Amino acid sequence: MKNTRLYIKIEKSSLLHYKVVRLKDVAKLYSPEKKITEELYQQVVFIIKEDKKKDYIFSVLKLMELIHRMYPDIDIINLGEADFIIQYEPAVKEKKLWEYFKVAFVCCIVFFGGAFTIMTFNEDANVSTIFEIIYKSALGTKEAKASVLEISYAVGLPLGIVIFFNHFSKLKVGKDPTPMQVQLRLYESDMDDTLIENSSREGKSIDVH
Repeated sequence: MKNTRLYIKIEKSSLLHYKVVRLKDVAKLYSPEKKITEELYQQVVFIIKEDKKKDYIFSVLKLMELIHRMYPDIDIINLGEADFIIQYEPAVKEKKLWEYFKVAFVCCIVFFGGAFTIMTFNEDANVSTIFEIIYKSALGTKEAKASVLEISYAVGLPLGIVIFFNHFSKLKVGKDPTPMQVQLRLYESDMDDTLIENSSREGKSIDVH
């Protein structure tokens, strides 16, 4: 076992929904001895006792200490972060009724949105005429100057554009991240760095003793 090298790579932040944290959950390992990595992956790093959402700050030295307990002579080479965060969020059971409601809601949007698009196309994009026809067909009277349809359209159009073109959209043509995604990644990275620094200063990070 002497002179055997173990390469370890840790992500800065890992999101978990279960309380027993194993080495495989926070790190990637490589060694010429495959048996070593298989055994180490199953080692328990930490057991979360609280049932609430919480961040736990760790030092890579804690993992090295754990590894050296099993393999005292192994040579560990860290290729990742020196400190990392485990973000724990309790698992939430999905409510089927709520899921069905969301599916039905999306189907209605697609159906009525498609119908509105076809009607607008047939009227050469004359939206005001379409609103008059819909309003009269539904209520049997002529629409007011500022009808519910026009107000909804005025609010929904810019809102739809914002949702469609930012990071919440799943319908992007390209794979490049949007400017909003880039800024959020930078913000997330800065937040992680701040959490790690604050935890280290306050002596709350989980490190070797």
